Amino acid sequence: MRKKVISARDVLTPDSLALLQRIAECGSFAAAARSLGMVPSALTYRVRQIEDALDVLLFDRSARQARLTDAGRELLTEGARLLADVDAVANRVRRVATGWETQFTIAVDSIISPQTVLELCEAFFATRPPTRLRLRDETLSGTVEALTSGQADLALGVVAEAATMADLEVKPLGTQRFLFALAPHHPLASQPEPLSDALIRNYRAVAVADSVQRGGGLSFGLLGGQDVFTVPSMRTKLDAQLRGLGVGFLPECLVQPYVDTGRLVAKRVERSERQIHASYAWRRTSRSAYGKALQWWLDQLERPATRSALMGFR
Repeated sequence: MRKKVISARDVLTPDSLALLQRIAECGSFAAAARSLGMVPSALTYRVRQIEDALDVLLFDRSARQARLTDAGRELLTEGARLLADVDAVANRVRRVATGWETQFTIAVDSIISPQTVLELCEAFFATRPPTRLRLRDETLSGTVEALTSGQADLALGVVAEAATMADLEVKPLGTQRFLFALAPHHPLASQPEPLSDALIRNYRAVAVADSVQRGGGLSFGLLGGQDVFTVPSMRTKLDAQLRGLGVGFLPECLVQPYVDTGRLVAKRVERSERQIHASYAWRRTSRSAYGKALQWWLDQLERPATRSALMGFR
């Protein structure tokens, strides 16, 4: 009859790791067997099974005491981590069973205050949820696409033009005013106001790329025939305009400190004032099916102060 080959996975169980740890603590096989209520020969057999499967010696048996070999010490070090991971997984499973999502992803548009989002994340983590939190940087219609494609559970900063999906719950977040801003050394800085479209068209615009994966996406504030420098985020757009690489509209809450210190100039234009009405959205389902992470974030978003802070106003 063919002898069954015992693999490392067969023997490296939580019980086996705990057994090895007990031997190391007691200092001998006999003492460990007594503390575990085992026959010494049974304990020795278990250890030999583990050593045979790993093809290493875990204990130096040349002395009266059971001393760990280097391989044995390494196994117990890693084993302690594995046992801690097992306990952590068990705790997470128990807590997830109470209604918490395993992972919760939030699509955050570039017009949303990142500082406020992180403050909310800090408050969320303070509740010690079993949920892993993930943030996605998105822009324009890419924000709502992350939601409708199942890549996000909540979207912050959905623009009205994109929030027309029938399977979404959408609530207003706030209105963001945009200023036409440029560096003080840019040629348009010295031109009389209001700036006409015909004049602005002669100079490069800086635009944030729509993060949508399918389709052409949305764009705002661009003129036909105008040279465009496309960047990946609102922060990069701000930096580009600070360097005089182009001009364009920026959120008032983001640009105002730079206008106040003279690093940017806000100019009036002939076009009507630009404002974006932003919302937050999540996939439509019965309220009883909401996970606890989603419910926590929706509760925060019911507060006017939270919505105002997310739009950059304190």
